[in-house]
Amino acid sequence: MFTSFIDQRNPTHYDPPMKHRVLIICACIISLFLSLTSEAQRGTTGGQWPNHSGDKGSTKYAPLDQITRNNVRNLHIAWRRPAVAGELRGQHPGMKFSNLFRSTPLMIDGVLYASNGIGLVEAFDPATGKTLWVQESTDSSPEALNGTATRGIAYWRNGAEERILSVRPPYLFAINPKTGELIRSFGDGGKVDLRSGLGPQPQPFNFTSAPLVIKDIAVIGSSIADNPNVKEGTRGDVRGYDIKTGKLRWTFRVIPREGEFGIETWENRSWEYTGGVNAWSNLSADEQLGYIYLPLTSPTSDMYGGHRLGNNLFSDSLVCLKAETGERVWHYQLVHHDLWDYDSPAAPILADIRVNGKPIKAVVQVTKQGFAFVFDRVTGQPVWPIEERPVPQSATPGERTSPTQPFPTKPAPFERQGVSIDQLIDFTPELRSEAIEITKRYVTGPLFTPPSVKGDGPNDTRGTLQLPGSVGGADWNGAALDPETGILYVPSVTGTFAADLIPGETTRSNLRYVHGTREFVTGPRGLPLFKPPYGRITAINLNTGDHVWMKPNGDGPRDHPAIKQLNLPPLGQPGRASPLVTKTLLFIGEGDPINVRTPPGGGGKKFRAYDKANGAVVWEMEFPAGTTGAPMTYMHKGKQYIVLAIGSNEHQAEFIALALR
Repeated sequence: MFTSFIDQRNPTHYDPPMKHRVLIICACIISLFLSLTSEAQRGTTGGQWPNHSGDKGSTKYAPLDQITRNNVRNLHIAWRRPAVAGELRGQHPGMKFSNLFRSTPLMIDGVLYASNGIGLVEAFDPATGKTLWVQESTDSSPEALNGTATRGIAYWRNGAEERILSVRPPYLFAINPKTGELIRSFGDGGKVDLRSGLGPQPQPFNFTSAPLVIKDIAVIGSSIADNPNVKEGTRGDVRGYDIKTGKLRWTFRVIPREGEFGIETWENRSWEYTGGVNAWSNLSADEQLGYIYLPLTSPTSDMYGGHRLGNNLFSDSLVCLKAETGERVWHYQLVHHDLWDYDSPAAPILADIRVNGKPIKAVVQVTKQGFAFVFDRVTGQPVWPIEERPVPQSATPGERTSPTQPFPTKPAPFERQGVSIDQLIDFTPELRSEAIEITKRYVTGPLFTPPSVKGDGPNDTRGTLQLPGSVGGADWNGAALDPETGILYVPSVTGTFAADLIPGETTRSNLRYVHGTREFVTGPRGLPLFKPPYGRITAINLNTGDHVWMKPNGDGPRDHPAIKQLNLPPLGQPGRASPLVTKTLLFIGEGDPINVRTPPGGGGKKFRAYDKANGAVVWEMEFPAGTTGAPMTYMHKGKQYIVLAIGSNEHQAEFIALALR
């Protein structure tokens, strides 16, 4: 049975109407045809890096092999570049920008392009980092120079025509790659107002990821706040714009309207006012199929859903659309009636794999709850069975939890799930005893234990310990794929917090309950509450669904006074770290604590190369700050470079380029 057409209220019993049966048959025929063709080799080509994650399948892979385990020790800093060009800062000496520098450059025909520290696009020399141009700004007021770096930009070319596409909220810009000037024939003098058509704006429009370019369409998601205090919100509809004119070509409604598919999953007409369900992370596409893959997120409010009973399609779903029209091809909901802020946080990864001898064009979605869901990207059929298993139910008045949640049978989870005594820290009996005492103050249970009301009394609990919390598992940094081996490399965080609810204040909330402090809960003597590793990398063979290896990423608190004498091995550093895979090595940092919602003690300043086969560290370098953006690599004039963004509360954001001596 294909999840595209399953009734989400009773997902195992549904007889699709005739038109849907025809679509299923057509999808099967397409899948069979594509499985007989040569498997697409994904990753970058020609030493370029033309998309945020390398290719449109978000593999973060480059088949470059100049840097190997035998010479990686000879890497040095080839050049450095501030987050905002010195020329621009010289013209505006009062300029201020965040050191949370999430940008990843593109490498196109011998030029690097990137979103700078205030969200304007800059072009620079790939051998020296020298500025070539800064995006034209039609407003030079101090207010117009406020902003923040986005994660990435996009590039489009058709024959002699080319342009850079960039979102600097609330606008989508089209920029001449040769000069940095706006392309005046696009939208209104070079820009499109992305607030248009969204109706009343209770929150400012925002989008911090890269546009997705497929054929002649730029696809834009959104990153609009979850409105934790009210049930109403702006819907995060996904839109496709004409690359040449900037005209809106289509809109995909992430929350259905009257008469549309899935509306029955929003009880009591809650679809009328609920917002969110953004595609705030990076998107992916299969240009051969003409399909787009959307990782959609939670609805308003993200920890209490008594006002939106039902499974709430298309929240927390992986959705496949036709690029030309924005029509839904298939979907799979990964979390029903989300109460955990379990957004789909990362770009789906396209992988051509072979399972039991059968070639499959797959798509993989890694999640905050520590799962890797694997589907046939043509049909939406799970590659391995996904079981609907019973989960704990909510005791919060007015709430109604979904009785089941989806659990993949393969691959196994890549993170710790659920809170039990067995999961607690046990370096010494004393630490274990102290950890047990701490957990007594909270509701505990397996994965999907709902948030709980925080009490004021001495014997009341202070919320639910959630593991992984929405700060744990995988995040926007995503995973990386080696398409030659089918191995997926997933960095993740063992992070928890208290999912606590408090009554909504009638003066500023129309919700019965809202989330409380959502405190990070530390363990005994400031150590983590749970067993290590606290930051890890898991290698998963997508051809078999089996884990190949798992290694801690970083030292973690091994030098803490309470355990230093134990001479423990690396315990893993919890942080937002993005992977990069080449033909020879896996590169990854530790993430800086400046990254949003980094667990206490998380992040670090080291950048490492790992052996892809076994996870052994073969090289590391310490920077003045931790990594904040996803690394990329390219070839220029016979030399391989690796470029990454760093920044911290103490160190000004910058790009660093590494190359062999």
